[in-house]
Amino acid sequence: MSDQPRRRPGSKPHRRPKKDPVRILAFEALRAVDERDAYANLVLPPLLRKAREAGNFDGRDAALATELVYGTLRRQGTYDEIIAACVDRPLREVDPPVLDVLSLGAHQLLGTRIPTHAAVSASVELARVVLGDGRAKFVNAVLRKIAADDLDGWLERVAPPYDEDPEDHLGVVHSHPRWVVSALWDALGGGRAGIEDLLEADNERPEVTLVARPGRSTPDELLDAVGEENGLPGRWSPYAVRLTEGGEPGALDAVREGRAGVQDEGSQLVAVALANAPVDGSDARWLDACAGPGGKAALLGALAAERGAALLAAEKQPHRARLVARALAGNPGPYEVVAADGTRPVWRPGAFDRVLVDVPCTGLGALRRRPEARWRRRPEDLDGFAPLQRDLLRQALRAVRVGGVVGYATCSPHPAETRAVVDDVLKEQGVDAEFVDARPLMPGVPALGDGPDVQLWPHLHGTDAMYLALLRRTA
Repeated sequence: MSDQPRRRPGSKPHRRPKKDPVRILAFEALRAVDERDAYANLVLPPLLRKAREAGNFDGRDAALATELVYGTLRRQGTYDEIIAACVDRPLREVDPPVLDVLSLGAHQLLGTRIPTHAAVSASVELARVVLGDGRAKFVNAVLRKIAADDLDGWLERVAPPYDEDPEDHLGVVHSHPRWVVSALWDALGGGRAGIEDLLEADNERPEVTLVARPGRSTPDELLDAVGEENGLPGRWSPYAVRLTEGGEPGALDAVREGRAGVQDEGSQLVAVALANAPVDGSDARWLDACAGPGGKAALLGALAAERGAALLAAEKQPHRARLVARALAGNPGPYEVVAADGTRPVWRPGAFDRVLVDVPCTGLGALRRRPEARWRRRPEDLDGFAPLQRDLLRQALRAVRVGGVVGYATCSPHPAETRAVVDDVLKEQGVDAEFVDARPLMPGVPALGDGPDVQLWPHLHGTDAMYLALLRRTA
């Protein structure tokens, strides 16, 4: 007797699903983001490294997996609206793993150049592998409905008219929550064109930017290492190099040895502006009061070393303090890294000539790099950060001596996290400080506004939306 299972007459023989390592990896990354509240920029690199070590991944595979993950996360709001129009139940009743497969398929259909038949068939095969044959049929039916139109056609159907609800229209078209659209629009000001440019910039893949740490490496060294076809000087920072074709920065000797690092040009500008702000008197002791994970501290440490100054880098979380120590390792000048809370300082008042306080925030200025943050944050998060931001700035002003300078920085353009924090603290009794105009300290950078503080923008400057206010202690 045969051991093979019997088939009904006329039925198709069972076929094992084809395992596509690229799409399986992308699915695993999306599940980690959804289930563990992880960030894609932390989840994806180890998955790619493991796949390469297994020998079944090359550079093109890694690039496709990266595009599928980040593209799906950036356009998640838009794809949710389109998928909702193609299913017969509320989206919340669709199992999250099924929704991830549908979103990956929608991105291939509407956001890439992958042919329609290939996008559908690959997504259905993925569904068979990770969901089973039954739900794969559901995925197939939904994706065939989506494939009936292109992205522009779908947006005409699912986005409310701009004249009736501008914020909701822009939110669906550009895949941002309505409250984020409203907040960014308030911060930016102006009409429709500016906010559309900003929202669209949030959905673009950012360039990888390197920083050559002064005294340890140079931009020319980095440009030689990456080659003319992949490297350009930074737009604004004298220490920046842009990788136009991506690649793996960790493969560069200077990065591997800590003489250079990966750092957005906006973050570089913040550190350089604080380092170059005029101070009255001595300039020997610098403090980074919220130093984790260490990018700005490493640049400040290198700049301080050139002037014979010492840097103290403080970070509340011990594991992040270890990252700071790693970033500063080999710094040519004196420095110290401590696990300390900037709101409960272990240093004496007036001990420093320069202080940077890069406060925790909603991260709305880095939505290009962390697209999932737009779906994770809520308006009430602003209230949660507000007391901490004010307390950190108060303590920073106490830590600096009279005539010294504090840099208040945050990776958010939201007014509640930027100028409102500074104005509130300056109004408090016992705080004697004045603004230093930050604009001249970013030479060549256009569209910096009326000052004296500075707001950078992705669509205007090609950077994260970093904010900087410089304050001199007066009494």
